[in-house]
Amino acid sequence: MTTESKGTETKGIAQLTTAMVLSGTLGVFVVESGASPFNVVFFRVLFGALALGAYVVARGWLRGHGFTPRTLGLAVLGGVFIVFNWVFLFQAYENTSISVATVVYHTQPFYVVLLGALLFRERLTAAKVGWVVIAFAGLILVSGVTPGDFTSGGSYVVGVGQALLAALLYGLSTLVTKRITGVRPHLIALVQVLVGIPLLLPFADFGAMSGTGMDWGWLVGLGIIHTGLMYVLMYAAYAKLPTAKIAVLAFTYPAVAMVMDWAVYGHHIGLVQALGVPLIVTASLKVTLARPRASAPAPGTAAHAPEAASRPATPAASEA
Repeated sequence: MTTESKGTETKGIAQLTTAMVLSGTLGVFVVESGASPFNVVFFRVLFGALALGAYVVARGWLRGHGFTPRTLGLAVLGGVFIVFNWVFLFQAYENTSISVATVVYHTQPFYVVLLGALLFRERLTAAKVGWVVIAFAGLILVSGVTPGDFTSGGSYVVGVGQALLAALLYGLSTLVTKRITGVRPHLIALVQVLVGIPLLLPFADFGAMSGTGMDWGWLVGLGIIHTGLMYVLMYAAYAKLPTAKIAVLAFTYPAVAMVMDWAVYGHHIGLVQALGVPLIVTASLKVTLARPRASAPAPGTAAHAPEAASRPATPAASEA
């Protein structure tokens, strides 16, 4: 590795680590805003669209954007999945905790594998099936759900289900977005948040925002910091780093989220729940870093092409 390439990779590591640390503070911003999940996501996409739009315009990327009717349609569909993924994730914060919801949400890579095999006939190896099974064993431990939770009809089980549904929607968005080529990831992310504005408008309760006051700062932060700045850092880093480093650094996000949940709200997962975390982390890395056979390359574009298809606009298994 040359000195120049090493410096580029070091910069990419710093950018992605910063982006994942910011992702880890997402839950605190959501909870502290005091707004309902639908309102939080509506204002996140509104302020996020303004931030990303300003960046894209400043870089002059609207000219020669590369979208075709097909790829624009795929970006819009991915946006629908991403927006409702956020809604369910933020609802899961309310019904469980930031820590539990975030770790459960990190079952995303396994949904990508299973959905890819089901919808697009992507090859599903015995090894991947094994890692998926291990991951879901970890999920059972992390969730902390007991048979009594099902009979009591408590909101905790609902919250775990919401985090799983959020992960499923993220997986669907990943599969859709992987099929977009020749478009900068920032533009795909911009389309995805723009889609959320009319999509969530009927669900937003503006009357409930009348007493928000200083809490508007948290909502503005979700748009500018967690949707504008974070994605700019993420996509810049993706162009500089190999997949292995991206996969490993992505776990900075849940680690920071768990620390923030403990530091701010005093929430922490129990010992038995903690045993499930390494199972999910290890299985996720094994699935993410599995090398496709040369005769059956993974769909998508080169990892280092700046105009390559973006990962969906959320941080987890890469992001949220």
